[in-house]
Amino acid sequence: MTEIRLVKTKDIPMLCDGLRILARDLGDSYSISDATMLAALTGSAPIARALVAGADAPLGLALFSPLVSTSFGATGTFLTDLWVASSERGTGLGRRMLTQVLTTSKNLWGGQYLRLAAYDDKPQALAFYEKLGFERRGHEHALILPVDAAKILMENK
Repeated sequence: MTEIRLVKTKDIPMLCDGLRILARDLGDSYSISDATMLAALTGSAPIARALVAGADAPLGLALFSPLVSTSFGATGTFLTDLWVASSERGTGLGRRMLTQVLTTSKNLWGGQYLRLAAYDDKPQALAFYEKLGFERRGHEHALILPVDAAKILMENK
């Protein structure tokens, strides 16, 4: 069974390789440097955590960070990225990765639930999440303030 481990400094290149593959598979850009990823995941107050499966090449990965919900009345975890290599799909690795994300976040910040975004044009991913009990919240819409717009907003205090 493939080991899943919390990313350490030595795993950053492999993590970023897997994230690049995920971005390519989704048709997304990949703009973060290995150094920025390292800074986000390490230090005295990391702002995110990551898990990786695989020894020499990534077979699975998860990137996640804490969040708080006043409507749920609990701390939780935002899963920004989950990826499983095509060779490992259907083996249970994705489910194991999610379980480890929940366990890790519960231990680190009391996380009690997961939140994520899935693309409409990825029906297999949506089916995977819904099979595990994830629910769509039709009254919510994912909104993003991109980097350039955030800079403008901050400049116009």
